[in-house]
Amino acid sequence: MNLYKDLVDKKEKLAVIGLGYVGLPIAIEFAKKLKVVGFDIKPDRVELMKKGIDPSRELESEAFEGCDILYTANAEDLSDAKFYVVAVPTPIDDHNLPDLKPVLAATETVARVLKKGDYVVYESTVYPGCTEEDCVPLLEKISGLKYIDDFKVGFSPERINPGDREHTLTKIVKVSSGCDEESAEIIAKTYELIITAGVHRASSIKVAEAAKIIENTQRDINIAFMNELSLIFNRMGINTYEVLEAAGTKWNFLKFFPGLVGGHCIGVDPYYLVYKAKELGYHPQIISAGRFINDSMGGYVAKQIVKKIIAHDKNVKDARVLVMGVTFKENVSDIRNSKVVDIINELKSYGVKNIDAVDPYADAEEVMQEYGYKLAKEPMGKYDAIVVAVNHNQYLSLDSSYFNNIASDNCIFVDVKGVFREKRPNGLMYWSL
Repeated sequence: MNLYKDLVDKKEKLAVIGLGYVGLPIAIEFAKKLKVVGFDIKPDRVELMKKGIDPSRELESEAFEGCDILYTANAEDLSDAKFYVVAVPTPIDDHNLPDLKPVLAATETVARVLKKGDYVVYESTVYPGCTEEDCVPLLEKISGLKYIDDFKVGFSPERINPGDREHTLTKIVKVSSGCDEESAEIIAKTYELIITAGVHRASSIKVAEAAKIIENTQRDINIAFMNELSLIFNRMGINTYEVLEAAGTKWNFLKFFPGLVGGHCIGVDPYYLVYKAKELGYHPQIISAGRFINDSMGGYVAKQIVKKIIAHDKNVKDARVLVMGVTFKENVSDIRNSKVVDIINELKSYGVKNIDAVDPYADAEEVMQEYGYKLAKEPMGKYDAIVVAVNHNQYLSLDSSYFNNIASDNCIFVDVKGVFREKRPNGLMYWSL
């Protein structure tokens, strides 16, 4: 327990590698208790944090106050630390296969400064076995140290929910694990310094890895079921949300809803589990089917829009479409793996040329760099279809007159997540999942 005491007494430092949606809140919370080194490979982001600005726009400037932290893009500054937390993205590639480059690059960075007695804890979501099978050998190879004998490793999966002001980092139970009993306890106690909701001690690193990945996979499958119901009920001419409202009156009905499933967690993590399962000779059917359904929903929404435009005797190529929201979820600026892009691309494939996309949170330069299209500053003129794709708070307060002012005759109002079903804009043809 000497390391834990030395951290608390500020004789040793804790380092966080990766200061994004996950890493920065962790670094800040620890910095209220310990001496922290916050490392990120992007100097421009680091400079913003030094000024008390969260590049992800999740944290207010007050969150940076009273913190004992060094923000740096210089990897040499990590050499002073004894406890390393790796919190970098784990995306997928174009073939839906795990892309471990960020986590392996972070592992190399840590390995170059790793010393005897150091701890390395991974928060990045991976398939079960990745920490010990992919990361640990790299730590050993580069550092020349021996796993467990010279350094300890643990896994404590992130559970941060971007945009959620209620379920914040400290209020969510933390799962933690270590490579042996001593490390498991030191890692858990270290996290207990900041997690008021408590820490669940998993029996092994692999169990902790598996626990995290099934959290998101379970949610993905449940949403896929809702989306499949939406496909069925659309053919029946009944509203899915009205069906769910009726079914939800039973106490044990699980309240999930249809929608676009993107982002860097739910839309990605199941592929990691599928990959590992196939590597072990098992082809997961339910998980894969759920992923197929959810990945196809953007195209499905676009197809419905085109069908309704044609049904109103309008020329698809001349139609003007407004897409409201391009981030992967409401009230966040993150555009990674946004399925709204699938709607836009599919509309273009049908010949729709006039598409305006707006979003109060998304950065226009990032959208252009990531997806190759320009965000409009605001709606302009009249539209043949209005698509509320993301339920940002700014959109929820809009009334019927707002939409009528920007709608052409026989305009189609697409309410992807059904939030306007109780206050449908007058005179517009309404449709939702």
